[in-house]
Amino acid sequence: MATFTINFVNNSNSSGDFCVFQQIHNSPNPDVFPLAWRVEFAQPGTRLAISWNTDLYFFWAKTGELLPGVVFNPGANAPTDLTRGNQITLTKRDRDYQFIDQQDSYQQGSLRIMSDASTAIRNASIGYGMSGVPQFAVQAQPNMTFQFTPRFEFWVTFGNLTQGQVLDPDQINNPVKIDFPHGIFSMNATLNANNTWTITQGLD
Repeated sequence: MATFTINFVNNSNSSGDFCVFQQIHNSPNPDVFPLAWRVEFAQPGTRLAISWNTDLYFFWAKTGELLPGVVFNPGANAPTDLTRGNQITLTKRDRDYQFIDQQDSYQQGSLRIMSDASTAIRNASIGYGMSGVPQFAVQAQPNMTFQFTPRFEFWVTFGNLTQGQVLDPDQINNPVKIDFPHGIFSMNATLNANNTWTITQGLD
């Protein structure tokens, strides 16, 4: 898998967190939340890079009720992709959750998580992510199937955030989309003094 990088520069007068996230999910399930995917703190004048690959993973976490501001701290993950091993089941055994029965779904191009009858209400959440870090989460419910179709679209924001934090899509501060042109794997994102963004192509 290719490695992508965003080179950040903080030219504002504020300290805060650069955050890469995915704002748009493609799922028939309601109440799927984006997570603060990759987060790095930056003082004014700081330059830093955030890199990732596009390897996909399933995740679960004990979150309680899944609401904006809650932090999704994964209990476990399972590698997957869009054609093989893209279906898995969440179950609860010995007072803890685990993934079982990973298999190839009949519907290629999507990820499916099934939660069985042992899943407690408003107790655990499930989702998927890239590069070993969760990106989206939904509240797990007993005897439900959740389907996701990942989109490889990346956004950035700046604020006071914690990696894994559930984001309210309507409250994300000044987000901007980062498009990687074909064959380009590095982009620059500069936060200006007036808190606007300047996005330029990096040097690969």
